[in-house]
Amino acid sequence: MPTGVHLRDVRQQLFQAAERVLLRDGPNALTSRAVTAEADVAKGVLHRHFTDFDAFLAELVQNRIARLKDQAALLEASAGTRTVATNLLDALTELFDPVSVALTSLVFFRAELRTRLRRPSDGDGLPFLTEAREMLSTYLAAERAQGRIAADAKVDSLALSLIGASHLLFAGRQRHTLPDPAELQKLIDTVTADAQQRRLL
Repeated sequence: MPTGVHLRDVRQQLFQAAERVLLRDGPNALTSRAVTAEADVAKGVLHRHFTDFDAFLAELVQNRIARLKDQAALLEASAGTRTVATNLLDALTELFDPVSVALTSLVFFRAELRTRLRRPSDGDGLPFLTEAREMLSTYLAAERAQGRIAADAKVDSLALSLIGASHLLFAGRQRHTLPDPAELQKLIDTVTADAQQRRLL
């Protein structure tokens, strides 16, 4: 640690540095040395706070997953307001911000990190995307209960389709660019069209 520098929250400083490296240089550039250099701290600081670099990465992803709980609560509370498609559009746009997309790639390519993050209930699901799918399933179930989608709509399948297709749409863009909202809206309409149309039958 540089002499005379007081780090009020070293862990948070390291997490913020890691996100900057991810956004600027991509997942392949995320190393312990890159993180400490970006945070402007000594190389040994990270390992004084985490057992190893995968432990650091796991907590970085878990922090992002924890944010999903707040988003999930807000999304579920929005059931019955505006339109289903509008709520989904906002939720997916917030969900797949550039940092989350980069972290998802990191989890996909680092087997040890996936192992640390995976819950027993996840099966073969990818951490973060699994929690995101649960968020959409819960929201769609709330909309189904209010009669805004078909009573027999398979919300788990709809959520999986929305997460998978949206992730491909966001991840396929050049870094830091977002898809056209109209493109995302078309995707949502296509996936949910049957469930929304059949509620009127």
